Amino acid sequence: MRGLKSMYDAGRERPVSHVPRPVLILLLACLVLQVVLSGYLPGREVFARKLPPVPEHGLLELAALGDNAALAKFLMLWLQAFDNQPGISIPFRELDYQRLRIWLDSILGLDPRSQYPLLSASRVYGSVTDQDRQRIMVDFVREKFRQDPERRWPWMAHAVYVSKHQIKDLALALQLAREIRESVPEDVAPAWARQMEIYILEDMDEVESAMVLIGGLLESGRITDSNELNYLKYKLEELRKKKEPQASMPDGP
Repeated sequence: MRGLKSMYDAGRERPVSHVPRPVLILLLACLVLQVVLSGYLPGREVFARKLPPVPEHGLLELAALGDNAALAKFLMLWLQAFDNQPGISIPFRELDYQRLRIWLDSILGLDPRSQYPLLSASRVYGSVTDQDRQRIMVDFVREKFRQDPERRWPWMAHAVYVSKHQIKDLALALQLAREIRESVPEDVAPAWARQMEIYILEDMDEVESAMVLIGGLLESGRITDSNELNYLKYKLEELRKKKEPQASMPDGP
């Protein structure tokens, strides 16, 4: 019995006061050293992952399990969160925009009625301060607008804005605005969207071209709204007055 009691006493935890003082000092010193060194040692290096290649369309449809729209929404959420990776945030201008365009195209292919990919292209990724990347997004929006102009004209209108005010390419903005006017019916897009071409011509000092355009719209019979007709007549007169001083200026010595 005495042997069993001695084994039991040996297995019991001893209080800290029984630990030799030098051992306690050594343990405390090690703890302090670890805390101090952790402030100087470099942390775990974090690497930004590149945007992966897009799977083939057949594989995406297979993964959708018959609900392409749900998969499209999930992929858009994943794509828009891709710039926020564990321990790092990637600026949009560092993304591969050619691959990004393919992702947006594939997602739109899963759900052609969705506006989310075009909204992201024009308002999110198209806002990056990099003209080359902005042009990629503008070209994507233009391509998809041509496939369904009556539902996708808002993003084309924003592409006009980006081209004019951010890329500073009035020629490109004029082309996009002309496509809206020629492709979108009066009862689908508001007047301001179909008249952007006039203002861009005016900004380019192509006053006479703007006047010809307005005159053609008035004579075409396509404009039936009385307010829009009155505004176009007012704008035509305004441009005519703007052009008259230029015509009366002497040619010089």
